Amino acid sequence: MYFEQFYLGCLAHASYLFGSDGDAAVVDPQRDVGIYIDAAKKQGLQIRHIFETHLHADFVSGHKELAARTGATIYIGESADARFPHVAVTDGSEAQVGRVRVKVLATPGHTPESICFVVTDEEKSQAPWAVLTGDTLFIGDIGRPDLSKSHTPQQLAAMMYDSLHTKLLTLPNEVLVYPAHGAGSLCGRNMRAERSSTIGTERLTNYALQIKDRDDFVRQMTSNLPARPDYFLEDAAINRAGATSLDELPDLAPIAPAELKNMLEHGGAVLDVRPSDQFAAAQVPGSINIALSGQFASWAGAVLGLSSQPVLIAETKEQLAEARMRLARVGIEDLRGYLDGGVEEWQRAGFELAQLPQMTVQELATVDHALQVLDVRRQAEWEAGHIPGALWYPLDRFKAALPPLDRNVITAVHCASGYRSAIAASLLQRAGYHVINVIGGFDAWEQAQLPTTAGAAVGA
Repeated sequence: MYFEQFYLGCLAHASYLFGSDGDAAVVDPQRDVGIYIDAAKKQGLQIRHIFETHLHADFVSGHKELAARTGATIYIGESADARFPHVAVTDGSEAQVGRVRVKVLATPGHTPESICFVVTDEEKSQAPWAVLTGDTLFIGDIGRPDLSKSHTPQQLAAMMYDSLHTKLLTLPNEVLVYPAHGAGSLCGRNMRAERSSTIGTERLTNYALQIKDRDDFVRQMTSNLPARPDYFLEDAAINRAGATSLDELPDLAPIAPAELKNMLEHGGAVLDVRPSDQFAAAQVPGSINIALSGQFASWAGAVLGLSSQPVLIAETKEQLAEARMRLARVGIEDLRGYLDGGVEEWQRAGFELAQLPQMTVQELATVDHALQVLDVRRQAEWEAGHIPGALWYPLDRFKAALPPLDRNVITAVHCASGYRSAIAASLLQRAGYHVINVIGGFDAWEQAQLPTTAGAAVGA
């Protein structure tokens, strides 16, 4: 059996291609599906099956386009109410991919229609080899239970408990676990960095699986959930209908500096995708910085939303193309265009540039004037350790409302490494706050052996 994991760091998303004897299957495909077609061709395989573990909320799936390009059949849980041609599967349903047997486990909890796929390589054994767990079981975590319009988080958490204990944990310890997401995904709370595990390892180390009482499990899994991005429900709806082909997206239009200035004056969104140090040195006033180097697409969806219609600012055509693709992966398709000539053309047109002040952790530790420190990491990160006296307000919440800060005091913004804080600082600066981005974030603070404290979160 051939088996390959495709990991998309920008979305912390894992998808899979496997097959034998000329047949292949793809599980939870990303929006741009050419990678699977190319890989299958190299292996002498034909993609005939597309398995979806659920209606994904954090990215737009390529299942419809992949089926159109290959003739493959799409399989998804019967309660998904899918609006595209598919086979609705139930608990115990099976499919054959060459000499690979795929059995469906109905595992509601993350969503009502969530399913997992038990994979058996019949060339080697009749015992299950791996389970593809979607967003039900992650490495060190489980899927969040608050993504349904039809069920309460408590109802889904109770379903999740049953799915874990009566389905997944009945598999042998040696069965490999391959989830749909890794560390950093907004679909969980505190995933580990590994890309795979085993049932036995998760049984012993996954914090959620240590909670034996069902009521206690429900209480803990529905408490202190990270903010749910608005675009999650929109992406699930797109995936229920099936997304259009990427070939149908229009080309980006060039925007002249004077036109962009007018757009900004009327509340338009401008997204600068350059590295944060370049953005800090010179930027179009009012623009938001989400650098391509990190989890760009997830944060663009979370802080901008699918209907934001941003104008892009980049250094190169390659950056523009990459940003366009990544935004489409989360459903941001309607872009106004891009600043023709970039920041340099803006300056040549006679318009002023802005800067984002930055400071090192050593400078932050020795500052001798009034300053408020804002930590924009997630709750688990804060509680594990933070700067004494800092305020906490995670970046996840910024779209709903900016933190209630004192506008008369300069705010030093930090995250773990500087990526999220640059996003947060640009949003605050656009809103009129006086901010400084802390270079290197809390990681640099700890490396410098500066004082830290730990404990429950106290918001800004």
